[in-house]
Amino acid sequence: MSYKNSKEVAKTIVIFGGSGFIGGYVVNELLKRHYRVIVVDLNPPKYFPDVEFIACNILDPQNVLDAIYANTHAVYNFAGFASLDAAVDNPYDTFNLNVMGNLNIMEAVKKKNINRYIFASSAYAMSNKGSFYGISKLTSEKIIEEYQKKYNCRYTIIRYGSVYSEQNHYNNYIYNLIRKALRDHRIIHHGDGEELREYIHAADAAKLSVDVLEQSNYENQHLILTGHEKMKRIELFNMIKEIANRDIEIELYETNNSHHYQFTPYAYEPTSSKKLTCNPYIDMGQGLLECIKQVCKDHSDSNQD
Repeated sequence: MSYKNSKEVAKTIVIFGGSGFIGGYVVNELLKRHYRVIVVDLNPPKYFPDVEFIACNILDPQNVLDAIYANTHAVYNFAGFASLDAAVDNPYDTFNLNVMGNLNIMEAVKKKNINRYIFASSAYAMSNKGSFYGISKLTSEKIIEEYQKKYNCRYTIIRYGSVYSEQNHYNNYIYNLIRKALRDHRIIHHGDGEELREYIHAADAAKLSVDVLEQSNYENQHLILTGHEKMKRIELFNMIKEIANRDIEIELYETNNSHHYQFTPYAYEPTSSKKLTCNPYIDMGQGLLECIKQVCKDHSDSNQD
């Protein structure tokens, strides 16, 4: 597909949570396509110091309303609790940020008559796993659907699967896994290693996340973004070990208490979703190699400080 002509008047896109992991990649992709991007977050984006930034607490309705300019074309929402494991132990904060924060943004979208609202949900919204995190995402989805029915607020809900990259973020599972493996010479996993995932690089996820904005047939749709091939956790661990060429011990511990799904998030179907994959895409082996190289670089840089 062709990107926007740079001579066109740039459309304004507001991204709540644009300083975060996936949000940051979407910011980069929007900038590539010559949009005017405004990041709304608690902290400025690490990788885009020159992008327009508005400090905002999504639990403050007026703060949220003020952050969305009158001429805004679309709003993305990546804000809120992004870690399933952290959400398990913090139900109040999870629902407060993910549900009430989303409601505040949705209300502002309605008042400002925004063309499209793109909400970052999760594959766990389709699952009976995911604990409070999955429930908070599903609840937010239902709120968005109701706003569309009652106020004709156009939306696209994107249910992200297992996203990774070489950037250092607290909720980038593979980066943190590699960092610990290289540091401790072992990988500890609570599970049998047979869990299946379809990993997608954040850059590929970002491309698809902007594609849906530029195509009207994705209005009022639920989408799921995943990679092309299923991979077992144990295969991922062995792949990291082989690419890193290190002596890394893999330790598996059986558990019956996992809030993560084993083979598929499709435990029940709240609202059907179309599956999007990126083509061409970043190969998993190449993506892991870049992660390992970046972890080693980050470690070397930290030792020089």
